[in-house]
Amino acid sequence: MICWQKARELVKKVYDISNRGRLSKDYKLRDQIRSAAVSAMTNIAEGFARFHRKEFIRFLDISQSSCSEVKSLLYVILDQNFIPSDQVKKIQEKADETRNITLGLLKRVNETIKAGQDVVRELFSTFKKAGDIPEWIEIPGEFINTLAHEHSNTCSNGVPSGNKRK
Repeated sequence: MICWQKARELVKKVYDISNRGRLSKDYKLRDQIRSAAVSAMTNIAEGFARFHRKEFIRFLDISQSSCSEVKSLLYVILDQNFIPSDQVKKIQEKADETRNITLGLLKRVNETIKAGQDVVRELFSTFKKAGDIPEWIEIPGEFINTLAHEHSNTCSNGVPSGNKRK
């Protein structure tokens, strides 16, 4: 997913700046911004792994708010002159980009619930490169479902329990 990839880039940038200079010695601030960035990434993954779309939305919401936390902590870093303002601005832009993409996916998942659709599409056209990437990424409903577990009547090999192969 695009939003997870963007969140991963945010984590890398946060770790890059927090491994050097005075910020690396301010353990509470360093750990807090790292935790917020990692939360942005991992909540997307955890939400995607949930069975219900409404839970996915909840985790996407946590993820986008973690991006805002990263951005806020970057102001503390800026005010303490831990890193140059141009570097802070680039990471804040990455945090904003990640948050906006995550909010976009959250909106799309919510729309599929309201429309009763089986597939969630993550808008991709903003990041389209030379026509080799599809405009949409489809997330099958089997991964993000609002219905009760329908697979309970199948055994581990995928064959319905009443029709077992011999």
